[in-house]
Amino acid sequence: MTTLSVRLPDSLHRKVKDLAQQDGISINQFVTVAVAEKLSALLTEEYLQERARRGAAVATRPPWPRRRTWP
Repeated sequence: MTTLSVRLPDSLHRKVKDLAQQDGISINQFVTVAVAEKLSALLTEEYLQERARRGAAVATRPPWPRRRTWP
């Protein structure tokens, strides 16, 4: 595991400390989860954009059956 020193504004540090305390976790755990969530969101967006770029438009039908209209 790598050690990382981060400088935070006092106001941000207080918020992180308070939220970590409310969750019953350490500041280290809180920051680790926050970084993991952000990475997950960014990588998911990147993956979806790549899939959309490679994809082709396909005509789709709704998942429900069409209603017949009787004269």
